[in-house]
Formats: sequence, C-alpha cells, structure tokens
Amino acid sequence: MTPQIQSQQTKALCQLAPVIPVIVIKDAGAAADLARALVSGGLPVLEVTLRSDAALDAIRAMSGIEGGHVGAGTVLTPDDAKRAKDAGAKFAVSPGLTDRLIAACEEIELPLLPGAVTASEVMRAADAGFDMLKFFPAEAVGGAPALKSLAGPLPRVSFCPTGGVSVQNAASYLSLPNVICVGGSWIVTDADVAAGNWATIEDRARTAAALPRG
Repeated sequence: MTPQIQSQQTKALCQLAPVIPVIVIKDAGAAADLARALVSGGLPVLEVTLRSDAALDAIRAMSGIEGGHVGAGTVLTPDDAKRAKDAGAKFAVSPGLTDRLIAACEEIELPLLPGAVTASEVMRAADAGFDMLKFFPAEAVGGAPALKSLAGPLPRVSFCPTGGVSVQNAASYLSLPNVICVGGSWIVTDADVAAGNWATIEDRARTAAALPRG
C-alpha cells in the first residue's frame, strides 16, 4: 500500500466527521461501551493512543463495534505499527514521520496519518506521497493562524490538527480550507469513563459532530 493510497484512505476517514476523538484509555473493559457512545453520537473514527498499557486491548474491543473505525495514535516505530494492526487498528497516527515508519506501514498495509508542522516537514511528507497530515502540536506551534499560513504555498495538502484543540477553538480550525477535521481529547474524560457516563459522552460527541466545516 503506497503512501498515496494510504493518504486516500486516511482522508476518507477524516471526512466522515469533523472531530476525531483522541482517547487515552486506562481500562480496556470500558472500551466497547465508550466506542458505542461515540459512534452513536456521530463520531465513527476513533484514535486510541498507545500511551497506556490498556491501549491495544482497547483497540481490540473497539474494533468490533459496528460503524466504528478504530485507529492507533502515538505510533512511533515499526513495532508500534505492527502491534496496532495485529490488535485490529484500521489506521495509524504518528506525531511525525520517519523512513522506517513509512516502510513498515507500506509493508503491512496500514494507512498512516503522519504529523508535520513546518513547511519543510510538510514538503518532505508530500514528496513521500502523503497529502493528508496531522498538524501537531497545533496550539503550541501557532494554532489556526500558523496552519492557515501553510495553505497558500501548500494548497494540495490537507490537515487534521491536534494538540490543544478544544471545544472553544475547534471552529477556528475547521473554518480553514486546508483542514478536513480536528482531533480532540475533550469529548472523552477520565471521570466520565470511570463513572460509565456514556450518555454524557454521547451528547458531547453529538455536539462535536454538528460542528460546521469550512
């Protein structure tokens, strides 16, 4: 699976909803119920970051939920990519891009959404065949104005900004011509997951799913 095909697939996923929940899950036992709530609320694409011991088991549990598309975030190495795919991940998200990661995802046919923030990083990713990128850490590197400035010289590249994106500023990102969706952690809170507040999470997802895109 070439980077061009990978980008076609990740772009298609990003177009399904304006927000991709970025999830750090600590209890895989809650994963299926969480996925059902998010999908029912209109957010079918879910990113489970590999930042907890429960992440791979959570991906396994979520991958069986009808209507959901579960991917792995914080994929840094070829081994991360392989373990994520073996767990059922349909795509991988990385904060950056390396030659080893490109080769690994191509070999195992796992669509990759790589990260880039500078013009040089975006150009390198585009040269490799990726035109759908993660913009991370969005707020720390200048937020929506910084991302908007890349649209002029690099109009063929689309982005999913994450990192500091919130319910307060999501609309400013989504209004940009080079933004297809945003990734956000505000939809799923540790407290709500621990308490099993699935209706609250579903309502939050429904509000996020209704955000307009430019």
